[in-house]
Amino acid sequence: MGNSQQITDAASLRAAREIAYTQFRETQAVGKLTKQLCKLSDQLLIHLWNSVGLNTEASLIAVGGFGRGALFPYSDIDILILLPADEKKSAALSKQVEQFVASCWDTGLEIGSSVRTVGECISESEQDITVRTSLLESRLLCGNKSLFNEFVSAFESAMDPKAFFQAKLAEQIQRHYKYQNTPYSLEPNCKESPGGLRDLQVISWVSKAALLGNTFKDLNQAGLITQRELTELNRNQRFLETLRANLHLLAGRRQDVLAFDLQTSLAKVMGIESESSRQASEAIMRRYYWAAKAVNQLNDVLLQNIEALLFPQESKTTHSIPGEGNEHFIERQGVLDITDPQLYQKHPEQILRTFLVFAQASNVKSLSATIFRALYNARQKMGSQWRKDPANRALFMELLKQPEGVSRAFQLMNRSSVLGRYLPAFRRIVGQMQHDLFHIYTVDQHILMVLRNVRRFMVVEHTHEFPFCSSLIAHFEKPWLLVIAALFHDIAKGRGGDHSQLGKADMRKFAKEHGLDKKDTELLVWLVAEHLNMSQVAQKQDITDPDVVKAFAKKMGDERHLTALYLLTVADVRGTSHKVWNAWKGKLLEDLYRATLRVLGGAKPDAFSELAHHQEESRSKLRLYGINDDSYQDFWKQLDVAFFLRQDSSDIAWLTRHLYNKVNSEQPIVRARLSPIGEGLQVAVYVKDQEDLFARICAYFERHGFSIWDARIHTTRHGYALDSFQISGSNLVDEGGSYRDLIQLVEFELTQALSKSEPLPNPSMGRLSRQSRTFPIQPRVHMVPDDRGRYYTLALSASDRTGLLYTISRVLAKHQVSIHTARINTLGERVEDILLLDAANLGKNPKLQIQLETELLEALGA
Repeated sequence: MGNSQQITDAASLRAAREIAYTQFRETQAVGKLTKQLCKLSDQLLIHLWNSVGLNTEASLIAVGGFGRGALFPYSDIDILILLPADEKKSAALSKQVEQFVASCWDTGLEIGSSVRTVGECISESEQDITVRTSLLESRLLCGNKSLFNEFVSAFESAMDPKAFFQAKLAEQIQRHYKYQNTPYSLEPNCKESPGGLRDLQVISWVSKAALLGNTFKDLNQAGLITQRELTELNRNQRFLETLRANLHLLAGRRQDVLAFDLQTSLAKVMGIESESSRQASEAIMRRYYWAAKAVNQLNDVLLQNIEALLFPQESKTTHSIPGEGNEHFIERQGVLDITDPQLYQKHPEQILRTFLVFAQASNVKSLSATIFRALYNARQKMGSQWRKDPANRALFMELLKQPEGVSRAFQLMNRSSVLGRYLPAFRRIVGQMQHDLFHIYTVDQHILMVLRNVRRFMVVEHTHEFPFCSSLIAHFEKPWLLVIAALFHDIAKGRGGDHSQLGKADMRKFAKEHGLDKKDTELLVWLVAEHLNMSQVAQKQDITDPDVVKAFAKKMGDERHLTALYLLTVADVRGTSHKVWNAWKGKLLEDLYRATLRVLGGAKPDAFSELAHHQEESRSKLRLYGINDDSYQDFWKQLDVAFFLRQDSSDIAWLTRHLYNKVNSEQPIVRARLSPIGEGLQVAVYVKDQEDLFARICAYFERHGFSIWDARIHTTRHGYALDSFQISGSNLVDEGGSYRDLIQLVEFELTQALSKSEPLPNPSMGRLSRQSRTFPIQPRVHMVPDDRGRYYTLALSASDRTGLLYTISRVLAKHQVSIHTARINTLGERVEDILLLDAANLGKNPKLQIQLETELLEALGA
């Protein structure tokens, strides 16, 4: 770009930037772009500085990324206006400083400005690590040069490289935690996520503070990184910076998150096209994950090497690792190291032993830079012969069976690419995206999350999380088999076809190669094939129906298979997304497990014995409230068998306590309480039945921002609706006892809403989420009658949005179709609801079914 045009106003800046953007789009030369943008901003800032008459009285200093000389299209321009220490001189300049700052904004420069003296800079930087980091990258633009030199000298004198290193390391740990300690989220932040640009900047900051150099090349010359590592750092930095610059330009604003709706466009502008087996968006994200993985590892290597220089005495203190075969390993300040950098070249069998030692040594938190380097250089050693070595297979099995450290070890095995080289099928899913809108991680990261969840069931310190799962796994023979099942359950994703069936072959091959007996092999292969079954039955079928439980028990076969599948299912659902798992789904799975276990134990599903059991337990609870058995007989006479079978005894007792003396109430009765399962509210409605009742209740909940997890609809023998809902929402946050007020508010307002016979309000469908717009779900409606013709099962699938359930219920109310039961199932951005409809109107009018399906499809797709 020619520099003949002087940048003096907003128009010239905008025109010059557009020229720079155009050149970048053509060449993708990101280094040239960031320097050009800096130079343009420099010119305008200097012009504005001089135009208000500041000249050499104060100093204008670029700091942060601007000071580093690297500006992205929509990055903030951070500046420091350095004033003289003399208060009178500083006060005299205040008006000009205000004019300068105002003129910057007027001309389109989005500046982040601070006005300080040298003393204030030092004081602020000592109190705030962010200020200290920003000032570390200072560059004089114009003004008083001696004042700037005074600042540089004072800042360098005040800098404590050791304290700065420790502060930046602690800050990085917090930042990584904020982003789930993984580069593998489906919408990562290319700047802040682990393996992002910030990790590269941390290296630059701590090395500059320690006077080790200002560039990666300086670190190479100082012997801190190898030539290969220098090449990788530069290549990955260039890729991430190119990615970020394109993101800014595509979004037309500062955008660092690789959002779904930008990934395809991003791939296109970067010249990455779709392949036969992979979309362009998947291809670019896979490249991103591999780059982030390398940056994450190089960040670890370099920070360890810099730490060893800053803390030489501590780094020399080593301890041997006790245990047979561990003579090649030492521990240094919580880091596992090897005694010989050429260990893996000489003894490839020690590669897997490294991770076994790591798992066994509880005081070790990470691997040394030497180990990471040695593993990279030994990648040619990890071929088919190495995989087939009986000693390595024995080590891998021993690692799987360890009582502690397994999850941490497998995370490091993936990070260092050892896991993918030992299991080629796993290597294929590293960085593999999942376009189902309820997984928030890549396939490999999801698998390792599920493995972690299974392992947490086995660790005493985590028994409080899922005590029932911990109890089951404590009595499970060979619990390490579940770790293997977790490792293989999704390993065939992305190959096309049913991954549950494709994964069976991988599982069987592994079991055979690692000497597992026939019984264990059969269990593992079965778990991989059936790992989705229990979740689907619990969430999509009526698990209070004895026939459903009986059919599920038949598929399980025995208690061992049932328990294994239950534990794997809980770990799997928890490992998808925080949006997918909730206490209600946990309860459904546990209820299905317990009901199936009774069948497998020889107790046939007997509706009447279950009925007697539920009623007796309910009576016991009611007696605690001083309510005698005769008091509620009139109420219970109005309830049929299905009600008692579908409710817990605690729910039956709660409902009875509030309704036994209001059997024929003329007014609606609404009662709410904190949900017994630990999340949200449970709300019960008792009122004379009406055709649009469900719609009215849904309208109230959705108008107030509540989500319905579950709805249990029941009609008494004398024509009253007795409906129970599990609801959640942002309004349910407990702030100083607000739950009690909220419960009273829901009870009052919902009673009022049901007392009025006003027309149903028009549905106000909320907008689809950004993810749903990018990966739209084709709405599906399926309606079939049951064998007896009493009910129709209506299955609905669509993208979730506010007001969806009310819209559905309103369509049904319009055609006077009553809902018998409702199973509400939200999977991230997708809903899959099952409604049982009364067949009274549907059976008499065959055309109504077609009309309903048509209108529901229109409503779901609106």
